Amino acid sequence: MEESKGNELINNNVPQGKDINISPDEKKIKSPKLEDKPFEDFIKDDFIPGLQSSLKKHGLDNSTIVLKEGERPVTGGTCWQVEASLPQGRKFWVCFSSNKLSAQKYFSLAESGNQPSLLESFLIDERKITLPLLISRTLQRLNGQKWLGKN
Repeated sequence: MEESKGNELINNNVPQGKDINISPDEKKIKSPKLEDKPFEDFIKDDFIPGLQSSLKKHGLDNSTIVLKEGERPVTGGTCWQVEASLPQGRKFWVCFSSNKLSAQKYFSLAESGNQPSLLESFLIDERKITLPLLISRTLQRLNGQKWLGKN
């Protein structure tokens, strides 16, 4: 209840003489961004399930996607890679030069029964990599190959 005392307005619900500012502990703590998670957790918990869900929406229900550290397609050398096997024997790889989301990324693909023959730079102009960006650009690349439904 508020009452007037001279020119001063007093709120009886707020203790007088107390600071009504919210303490840092009471402030809403921002939850960390998905992209700030450790690399392997982000890829396994967020990117792979999100990509599989998106592929299912395009009729690619029987896809297998795994994260592994192994030999980079085409050029060799060790790297982290998301390897996907799609229906009709098609495969693609999203490679990371290290276990950081900000690392250089490469994309490679192979038609049924063939080995990959080209390793392309991937997401080179992007300053900030987010989950939606990584998924959408992967789908965009597959769509460019005409692997996603009818074009």
